[in-house]
Formats: sequence, structure tokens, C-alpha cells
Amino acid sequence: MTTLFTSESVSEGHPDKVCDAISDTLTDLFISKDSFARTAIETMATTNRVIISGETSSQENISPSEIESSVRETIRKIGYEQPNFHWKTFEFTNLLHQQSSDIAMGVDNNGAGDQGIMFGYAKAEKGFDCCYMPLAIGLAHKILKKIKDGRQNGELKGLGPDAKSQVTVEYNDNKEAVGIKSIVVSSQHEESLSQRDVREMIIPVIQKVLPEGWLPKDENIFINPTGRFVIGGPEGDTGLTGRKIIVDTYGGYAPHGGGAFSGKDPTKVDRSAAYMLRYLAKNIVAAGLAEQCLLQISYAIGVAKPLSLYINTFGSAKTDEQQILKSIENTVDLTPQGIIKHLNLRRPIYAPTAAYGHFGRTPLDNGCFSWEKLDLIKDIQKCL
Repeated sequence: MTTLFTSESVSEGHPDKVCDAISDTLTDLFISKDSFARTAIETMATTNRVIISGETSSQENISPSEIESSVRETIRKIGYEQPNFHWKTFEFTNLLHQQSSDIAMGVDNNGAGDQGIMFGYAKAEKGFDCCYMPLAIGLAHKILKKIKDGRQNGELKGLGPDAKSQVTVEYNDNKEAVGIKSIVVSSQHEESLSQRDVREMIIPVIQKVLPEGWLPKDENIFINPTGRFVIGGPEGDTGLTGRKIIVDTYGGYAPHGGGAFSGKDPTKVDRSAAYMLRYLAKNIVAAGLAEQCLLQISYAIGVAKPLSLYINTFGSAKTDEQQILKSIENTVDLTPQGIIKHLNLRRPIYAPTAAYGHFGRTPLDNGCFSWEKLDLIKDIQKCL
């Protein structure tokens, strides 16, 4: 008997991802001016219009014109030059205001910026280099990233920025991946392209991404299944920050605490604690202590110390789970300030996280994706 599991991804041109990119770019702008700046920035994008709102706090002045320029440049890079959504001509509204003093009071005392629960997860998919991520979400991201690269380098002419993918992986009784059951890709395109044109461009991309011999049957590969995808982006569907939290994390393979990441500075544990738990789970699995690891943590607003820390290795642990928890507590400081310091999060590193997942990525030279490093393995093993 086999089981199926499906995950989806969306491109940087998806309306919600456009909003995530704007919110994260503005977070980077504020932190680049003041490393202790605080942001909780929300974006909405629709036909010929972008609205930003939310709370910020900074010791440095950032002008409205600088904010607007950053927003327009973000959309230009994504590639929107359509009549009903063009980076030069859309109407822009800025409704940002000062952070609440009631919230600031708790954070000023090194407490968490909000209450909540966060999760981190890692899995060793046997036979696959998926950076300790579930296979379905890893492949869904890679397909769209390849399409984006082809669109930008001119190999895939006529495709637009908006796209979605979906991958269904087949597992055997031993929970090992044995094949790809189906794939769905929808890509915005110019009106001059036919359904056949789009399919002929995208099938080779899928073949390059999948393991050899894993391409599904032709009838199980769905390319633009509606038959047409010319109207896309914020013109076709209103976008909002934080609406793709499952795409951002583990593709539904692990629980989610409900808090979005984009637009938030690292004092917001929705973001920073989720990054830390991913980092810990990945290092635990990479250290050979378990084949998969789920961690949960909880905080109270204004309180520095976590209220709880939970682990589940789904029976795959090579040692006692409570010993693994103890090794974590002896190795890292899980207060908000401890997390920020350990992962060096007070830097303008967030814009690259806005599309293709916050996890399973390669650490960059500027410090982005520091939570993907495998530099804690020996420290964890020493404590056992």
C-alpha cells in the first residue's frame, strides 16, 4: 500500500508574494538604517494599487519618498510592467504609523514581541538532497525557481511573473518516497502563446528538477489546466502579506503556529523563534539523532523565557527525546534576544526569504538563511 502527500508553491509574482516581498523589503530598509528598528508591515496589492500599513519604530528618519521608491523597485524587479499593474504607474498609499507603546514596553525589557506558538521541522528524505525538507515542498519550490530563472534569462520567453506549482509524492509502507504521482504548474503567459506553447516550455523544466525516471505519466501533468492564464498578478487576484504561511514553511507536512513571517523584525517571535526551531531541528537530524524532528515553543508577550518546549521525533530518535531537549536548553539561549544574537538577525537579510520558502535554502554571505547552517551538530552531541 502507498500513500500520497501533496505540497504547493507560488512564485515571487503571485499577488500574495508580491506583498510579502514589499513588506520584507521595507523591513530591510528600516533595519539598514537602524538595526534595532521594529516593523510589523502589511501590504495589499490589487489592480493598479498598492497599500502599505502597520507599525514601525526607528531612531532614524525614513522618508515617505524613500519608502515609495523601495516599493516600486521591488515590483520592477519582480517584473510587473502590465497595463493594469505597472511598477511606474500604480497608485501608492502609505498608512504606516508608530508602534504601540504598550507593545514596545514589553520588547524594551527584552521580552517577546507577542504571545504565540511556533514550530520547527526537519526530515531526512532517504536518497534525496532536499536540505532536510519534505520532498513535495522542496520540488514544488525548485520547479518555480527554475521557471523564474528561465523567464529572467530569456530562455522562457512570453511567461509572466505569476505562477503556482503543486507536487504529489508517493510513499511506500516504510514512508520512503518511491515516485511522483502528479504535478500541477500554472504560469502566467502572454496572449500570443497557446496552451501547447506553454506546456512545451514547462515540461523540460520539470524534467530537469525531478529525479531521473520520476516524471509522472503525461495525463498526470497538468499545465495551466484552465487553458489560459493571461490575466495574473494583483490585477487578477488581490494580494495580502502573510497569506502563504504553509508555502513559506513545510508545505503542510508539519504543524504551523499561525503567525506569518514577512514584514516583521526579529523581536517578533513568530519569525525569529520559528527560524531558531528550524535551525535546531535541522541540526538534530543532521547529527544523526533522529530521522525527523518536530519542535514546538511558546511565549508570552513581554516575557523573555519560553513557556514550553516540545519535541517529537515520530519514533525515529536514536536517543531519549528528553535528553535531546536538555541538550538544546544547554546549548542555546531561547529568549528572543538570545535567538537574535545566535542567528545574527539584526541585519537587512529578509527580502530574499519572501519567495520560494524560508527553509531549505542555502545560507548567503550577507547572513540571510543563517538558520539553515549546520554548525550546532558537535555542540548538541557534546551535551548527550
